[in-house]
Amino acid sequence: MSSKREQKLGREKLQRIIEMCSAIEAHAVDPFMLDVDDIIKVVKEYFPSWEQFEDLNLDSEAIHHLASVIKLQSEWVKHRSTSLYTDPFLLEEKITQASKEEMIGIFLKAWHPVVELEQISIHSLAEAMRYWETLLPLKERWKEFAVPEVAIGTATRDELIRERILGDKVFSEELENYWQELKEKVKAKGHDGKILYWDFVGAETYEETVQRAFLASFLITYGYATLEIHPLEEEIFIKPFETPIAKILTQQSISIPIAVTFENWQKWKRGELD
Repeated sequence: MSSKREQKLGREKLQRIIEMCSAIEAHAVDPFMLDVDDIIKVVKEYFPSWEQFEDLNLDSEAIHHLASVIKLQSEWVKHRSTSLYTDPFLLEEKITQASKEEMIGIFLKAWHPVVELEQISIHSLAEAMRYWETLLPLKERWKEFAVPEVAIGTATRDELIRERILGDKVFSEELENYWQELKEKVKAKGHDGKILYWDFVGAETYEETVQRAFLASFLITYGYATLEIHPLEEEIFIKPFETPIAKILTQQSISIPIAVTFENWQKWKRGELD
């Protein structure tokens, strides 16, 4: 019969396994951060120690969550393989380790030059001579164009607003209002404190959508909000903070490009884009 101390240690390990798997299922942790083989060893090690129903139930719960993580890993691999995805860091490592001869060999295998054969005939030479003889001299062909002089002036703020170079509000005020709008939309249409990116920036016109996406980038840069990306589901959420987080400006950030093209806007209007 196993000791109570061993049973307590086993319960603690199973509980940590369940918490780790739950974090992965919530997309808070990379699914490949979990070593499945090590987890199975732990479950096998303590399974003979269980004598009570509660312990067996905890053991089965750990196995259930582990199966969910394995499913997420499988879906991730399937998604990458079907989209012919190659990890850029892995590709960089292969190029760094490859020799010059190997790189030349790979280039030659992938190189498919287009070959064209042209031959100059007597007729072509005669046509070329006639062409050059009929050309005007360079000084007549390249005449200087008169450029009208334009007086230097100043533009007022109203003129810049009318030309849409500046907005009619102070930028900080406009950004603050946009942040409040994000929080209100999350409360009304979002879930778990976030909303789909396109459901927030999308508007009736493409021009307004681009303007909203431009302002959203500043919300994220200045710490008013953050992006939450689910690569397996191909979903992007935007999540506002209750108060701006100033430390974001002092930390090294990762740039995440989001294509706000006219085609993507049309797909969103038709309900085909998240």
